[in-house]
Amino acid sequence: MSGSGDVTVWINSPGGDCVAAAQIYNMLMDYKGEVTVKIDGIAASAASVIAMAGTKVIMSPVSMLMIHNPMTVAMGDTSEMQKAIEMLASVKDSIINAYEIKTGLSRARLAHLMDAETWMDANKAVELGFADEIMTRTPTEDVEIPNVSMEFSRAAVKNSLMEKIATKCKIAQKTEETNQGRSVEELMDRLNLIKY
Repeated sequence: MSGSGDVTVWINSPGGDCVAAAQIYNMLMDYKGEVTVKIDGIAASAASVIAMAGTKVIMSPVSMLMIHNPMTVAMGDTSEMQKAIEMLASVKDSIINAYEIKTGLSRARLAHLMDAETWMDANKAVELGFADEIMTRTPTEDVEIPNVSMEFSRAAVKNSLMEKIATKCKIAQKTEETNQGRSVEELMDRLNLIKY
């Protein structure tokens, strides 16, 4: 805080403690100069919260940003478990505050993205407002970046897979006409034929 110029914060982090991330976020938000955040690898979990403090967030075209629900470890009786659940809900709300300020997305949409553990490439992060631009070789060079965005949701992939499995495993209902059945004697004859 003793500095007076603009700062650039480079992020390549899988995340960590959300309280430490909140403190770093607050320090960057309170800084008087311009804060440019450059994500050159990954900004996941708590690191994504820190990234939201940037006046400008720039992502490498090969970087990723991931958001998800906060996690903790708890032990105790039902009362202690309920306290942990309530604490996680409060932490989630505070994280949504940072995402909402940066992206302008609704709290419900952000909560859904967090529930799904959402991974975004640079294009998707810009599209959703988590980032402002994508790094290029030089600012004056007219480089065309493909306009293809990717968002990965573990929950969406799981649900899609389960639907496909359910469809493949679905047993067609037999109609009265096709359900003629066989007698026990016919089945025993068939079994004996297969045996011998």
